[in-house]
Amino acid sequence: MPGVLVLYDSHTGRTESIARRIADALREQGLDVACKMIQETSVDELLDVDGVIIGSPTYYGTMSAETKRFLDESVRHHTKLDGKIGAAFATAGSTGQETTVLSILQALLIHGMIIQGDCSGLHYGVTSVGDPDAETDQRCVRFARRYAGLIHRLC
Repeated sequence: MPGVLVLYDSHTGRTESIARRIADALREQGLDVACKMIQETSVDELLDVDGVIIGSPTYYGTMSAETKRFLDESVRHHTKLDGKIGAAFATAGSTGQETTVLSILQALLIHGMIIQGDCSGLHYGVTSVGDPDAETDQRCVRFARRYAGLIHRLC
């Protein structure tokens, strides 16, 4: 069974809420999922899974300092994450969530990870402005189903 690590930084609980919903939906798709705060995760854990999904709150249109620190530390595993399945999500108080997702995806792409866009939904990954609602929940489920489909095909 493919393993996925859902990592998140959350200061208000919004990003954590989305992380947990994505993790639950991935489990429903038959994946082995660990959902953890990024501050409680070692970059070495990236080596033990087939896929990584990273979520962050938005600060000035980009990821949180904690998320950036984790990705900076991941450089010690450069080339070892090649071919793993990556994805990202973000929350925001008002704006900037898409650029936050893109900043995370850039790091995952530099690692050689496989990223799937979405031509019909949120193109880059799940985002939410303000408190997550029923629509956000539906987006999380769609995101997880598509991610699970890709990882099942590739792993």
